[in-house]
Amino acid sequence: MDGDRISFDDSVSRRKALFGTAALGSTFALAVQPVQAQTMIVTPADGLTAGVVKVKTKDGKEMEAYRAMPATGTGFGTILVVQEIWGVHAHIADMCRRFAKAGYYAIAPELYFRQGDPKVAPDTQTIVRDIVAKVPDEQVMGDLDSAVAFAKAEGKADTVKLGITGFCWGGRIVWLYDAHNPAVKAAVAWYGPLAGEGKPLQPKNPIDLVKDLHGPVLGLYGGADAGISQESVEKMRAAKRAGMRSRQDGERGKPLGMLARHAP
Repeated sequence: MDGDRISFDDSVSRRKALFGTAALGSTFALAVQPVQAQTMIVTPADGLTAGVVKVKTKDGKEMEAYRAMPATGTGFGTILVVQEIWGVHAHIADMCRRFAKAGYYAIAPELYFRQGDPKVAPDTQTIVRDIVAKVPDEQVMGDLDSAVAFAKAEGKADTVKLGITGFCWGGRIVWLYDAHNPAVKAAVAWYGPLAGEGKPLQPKNPIDLVKDLHGPVLGLYGGADAGISQESVEKMRAAKRAGMRSRQDGERGKPLGMLARHAP
């Protein structure tokens, strides 16, 4: 006997065997590796209650989320943390712990869980094609609502003080959710597309929803971001100026992912 062997049908099965059993938020997605260990921020969980929780969605499914909050006390302001295109990997979990260290209840639901697991995909293009393109905006709005309901039911968070922040793919979602939920008091979008052609599952973009925004939004975009045109940033700035509901800042010379200290 030379030990038990695992038979793999394809490379995806192999990646699932390597990464699929890891707890949500405990590893970096394969598509972003190798990471920059020298600049990577790792926020310790001491003094916090942090880890994976199960959220019941509106359609009765069980959705994993990474949640962090101070270990003692109640009435914490609530922050929805919306994942990058790579899902709830280690960077997003760390963001939740950073907010918890500042006294907030932060929760990051795995919003792709019905469509697939982005952390095992070999590259970002595969994630976009095989997962993200199949995720309806309506589904995302409902799942974020469920995360808020979960936070309220735990009895530690004050969901009247509700904020949302998101990165990359999640930056776009921030704008959509602010327009969707009148309970949002403040929102911060880190990059993410602002304009574009509507699709059946993603019919509107942030620029289409300026008049529907509830809480004020701070949008942060890199001047050197090749994926988001400066023309769309300026159009959004002009649209928001007319609506007076939000503010948009540009970071000169900064690329997409300027907050992601793990990225090369």
